[in-house]
Amino acid sequence: MAKIHILDEHIANQIAAGEVVERPASVVKELVENAIDAGSTKIVVTVEEGGLQSIRITDNGSGIDPEDCETAFYRHATSKIMFGRDLFHITSLGFRGEALASIAAVSKVELITSSRDDGLGSRLVIEGGKLIVKEDTASSRGTDFVVRELFYNTPARLKYMKTIQTELGHISDYMYRIALSHPGIGITFRHNDNTLLQTLGNGDLLQVIAAIYGTQAAKAMLPIQTEDLDFNIQGFISRPEWTRSNRNAISIIVNGRYIRNYGLNQAILRAYHTLLPINRYPMGILALNMHPSLVDVNVHPAKLEVRFSKEAELYPFVEQAVHAVLRQEVLIPQPVKTNIGSSDSSFIQEQFRFSKAPSVIDHSDANRADSNHTNKLEQGIANPLVVSKDGVANRPIGNDSVREASAQGYYAKGTTNGLSAPSYRNSQTVNPVMTQELFAQASSGISEIPPFPELTLIGQHHGTYLIAQNEKGLYLIDQHAAHERINYEFYYEQFGQPADASQELLIPITLEFTPSESEQLKQKLNWFEQVGVFLEHFGGQTFLVRSHPYWFPKGDEQGIIEEMVEWVLGERTIDLAKLREKSSVMCSCKASIKANQKLTNLESDALLERLAACKQPYTCPHGRPIVVSFTTYDLEKLFKRVM
Repeated sequence: MAKIHILDEHIANQIAAGEVVERPASVVKELVENAIDAGSTKIVVTVEEGGLQSIRITDNGSGIDPEDCETAFYRHATSKIMFGRDLFHITSLGFRGEALASIAAVSKVELITSSRDDGLGSRLVIEGGKLIVKEDTASSRGTDFVVRELFYNTPARLKYMKTIQTELGHISDYMYRIALSHPGIGITFRHNDNTLLQTLGNGDLLQVIAAIYGTQAAKAMLPIQTEDLDFNIQGFISRPEWTRSNRNAISIIVNGRYIRNYGLNQAILRAYHTLLPINRYPMGILALNMHPSLVDVNVHPAKLEVRFSKEAELYPFVEQAVHAVLRQEVLIPQPVKTNIGSSDSSFIQEQFRFSKAPSVIDHSDANRADSNHTNKLEQGIANPLVVSKDGVANRPIGNDSVREASAQGYYAKGTTNGLSAPSYRNSQTVNPVMTQELFAQASSGISEIPPFPELTLIGQHHGTYLIAQNEKGLYLIDQHAAHERINYEFYYEQFGQPADASQELLIPITLEFTPSESEQLKQKLNWFEQVGVFLEHFGGQTFLVRSHPYWFPKGDEQGIIEEMVEWVLGERTIDLAKLREKSSVMCSCKASIKANQKLTNLESDALLERLAACKQPYTCPHGRPIVVSFTTYDLEKLFKRVM
């Protein structure tokens, strides 16, 4: 008896559904692309419970003729290609003819459509791939497609669906991309009676960007438009100061189709070379148009990847186009206007300290003169410049937030902490207050971190590295990494008791997010309260920061909170300890002195002294080394004094 047989059509459709319909977002993608191919100018997408309960797509396109309604649900039924040569000239988003058959095989489908203007149309009901109802009905021109109980007859696949918020996130991401790639189509996207996206369909891409990413993002965009014999580029790229923590805000559109392409992403990033901070990425919406014969869209099951026949020419073209736009701009960020010293009557928000700072300095007769100078360094709020012995004005270490910490008793003078006290050339001994954990470690003798070596400061190299020595050799200290470690331990301790430091703002900070981010953020506001940041939903995509800890680095409060939000939204499971740690790293990096910043001997001494009292003085919060050393023997070998 023959072992090979033809699969039943119903089983074949269910297998095909596993390739085409991966999750609710796949259904939305296939049906919306059909609506676009039908020439729609308005598309309304309504989903319930992340698309698992129902998905409804309504459009005003050309509709489906009555005699084609049933045929459209057969496998490989399509009106978009007919001959093999058509595969080399694809101008539609869909063309394989598998979508409707695959969707109908794993859900309950209702289709109402009309291709006429006389109010007559057709209605089909299909459950699990079987036709239940076929009848005439009243309908306006266009198509109304409803998918209910997705995967109801494939429980194994339904079991592995993610949470409603996760599935909604995938649908939202696709809807944003389709709105960006077709600004001429009015798109409305709703979830559980909440409108998450609505575009006008007037062809203004900048308005679509504002609807998705917010008005501030739209204002940071630079237009790009260029072409050569083969390619045409239109769209927007962000100024270097407007960045994201991942590549998700880069959208590549080829002939109206959103795609993912590593080479094009890298071309855009190369154009931003030296303009972006590490691990930060720009926003960009680039629409590439080319002859259909130059691109093959039939290489990926979901049509998200394509192949270019002239990619060796395309990648440099994109890189040069983006670079040319950036080179023409004056890339100096606009300063924040504080109106200080002006006659403007605008209100200026200030920070208030509600707890009295304890005494910081031990004014003994033996060190009173030197402590007066140290007071200026540690209380730089009142004395923004520290004057060295030679009369040259220098900036104090760090910014106001760190100096506020010093003034509030985080650092004290004359205390010891069980670590080897550093020996310095130009300063008295100044050590931080010992925390309870440090005291317990020092008392029990179980501290795992070896004591910081006693060092004598020599000088500073290129405004970046401090040079010190002791009897064992020469030491180089990265001043930025050292200050990061100091600030990190301070902020980590402060984030442990944020409620005591939370300060009500006279003028709240306004933040904008995408609709899907806003929906997720509303469910996670309580996490921010636990680190002293009180966020309030103000409506739509807008949130207000009502209060935050007063010791946040001055001028960077909004950036830190935005990074905290990005981290919280990017985590599936949130751990308070990890949030506290991530927030501390963000604050410490922004509050620290930078490379190429000259320090006086007094400032350098204070930095080394504070570093020596850290729990872990050898690496910065990012894991980079703070101190490197050269033994006397190493130096003698370099100079051939020993062989």
